[in-house]
Amino acid sequence: MTEKSILNLAYEKHKLNNGLEVILYKDNSLPSIAVNIWYRVGSANEVKGKTGFAHLFEHMMFQGSENIPKEGHFRYIQEAGGNLNGSTSIDRTNYYETLPSNYLELALWLESDRMGFMLPGLTQEKLDNQKDVVMNERRQRYENQPYGLSWEILFSNLFSDGHPYSWPTIGWMDDIAKFELDDVKSFFKTYYTPNNATLIIGGNFETAATKELVEKYFGDILPGNEIPKVISEKQVITEVKKIVHEDNVQLSRIYLAWHTDSAFCSDDAALDILSEVLSSGKSSRLFKSLVFDKQIAQDISSFQYSAKLAGSFIIASTAKPETDLDTIKNEIFDCVNKLINDGLDEEELLRAKNGFISSFVYSLQRLDTIVDHMNHYNFYLGEPNSFATDLNRYKNVTAEDVVRVAKKYLLNPFVELHIIPKTEKNV
Repeated sequence: MTEKSILNLAYEKHKLNNGLEVILYKDNSLPSIAVNIWYRVGSANEVKGKTGFAHLFEHMMFQGSENIPKEGHFRYIQEAGGNLNGSTSIDRTNYYETLPSNYLELALWLESDRMGFMLPGLTQEKLDNQKDVVMNERRQRYENQPYGLSWEILFSNLFSDGHPYSWPTIGWMDDIAKFELDDVKSFFKTYYTPNNATLIIGGNFETAATKELVEKYFGDILPGNEIPKVISEKQVITEVKKIVHEDNVQLSRIYLAWHTDSAFCSDDAALDILSEVLSSGKSSRLFKSLVFDKQIAQDISSFQYSAKLAGSFIIASTAKPETDLDTIKNEIFDCVNKLINDGLDEEELLRAKNGFISSFVYSLQRLDTIVDHMNHYNFYLGEPNSFATDLNRYKNVTAEDVVRVAKKYLLNPFVELHIIPKTEKNV
């Protein structure tokens, strides 16, 4: 898909009587369809002491429902020549399938059955099984993975205790171990309802027939109660918070994290471009200085993490052997201060913008990615066809914008995390 062709995607959007939002994007150029459903629930909808429920349901929703056997979703879709998966973030959960267009009804049946008829198939045995799966996942991907705890250490210090973003999406281990069937059922009844979801169908289909199928499979599902609002206070760090964590690693790594702007707000795009200038490619400022010229770091990365309630700018670098992390930190700030004081020229800005924009446009060569972007835009902006709006945010970033956001955010107090090798006495 070219940049020109995504400036105005035609779609239809309507709601069923139960509140389910339905978006139809027709593209008959491929003999396939993509079904993508977003539930407006993520780890931010949990509460302190009961974390990990949203991620648990990413597992439970594939364990069968009233009319579908355990692992049936995978078997039916894969036997039809399709693929499927799901993901959970702090703000939302999504499930998606891509398959030949003549199997659209299969996908709608599968998604509707776990939305409307999940609880009859939710047993204590299934819960216990998936609790063990999630706990093992946490051990393998977090606790026993080098640097695996860095994200949750950062965010539990960047956000105050009890803030919706202060716990990891997978949940704390103690909370996972205490999952109770009644709590899990209550969470499902609250959030996995048609009035808290958006269904997008994209690809090769007949509009009238598809509307009938959506009504057939989803129309009789009862809506839930009003969705509880997520409450959060604006977060401010008044002084640098330094944490040193010993881990089973060979090389030390430093993380720096600041509070920034939330998704699609005024500074969000400029912060993305700032990250490109600082660390994207061998000619970027941090890479050239730390990795190439001074050779004090193995790697360097930075990114703007944009979410609904807040944003964060994170810089991470793994030190070369015998290099002190304070040396890495000082060089990072030297580069940041040079950017703020001297600015950047138009060639550097254009290179950063083109890199970001070309990656974005290239990602839209796949139908399932287009449909997921539409759900993403609908979730944050209420407009599925926001491709041009999104691209223009980046095209309109100026060199002055990049310097301004660097000065506005990166000179503030921050969270500084050092992951260092375990000492012999603690091994």
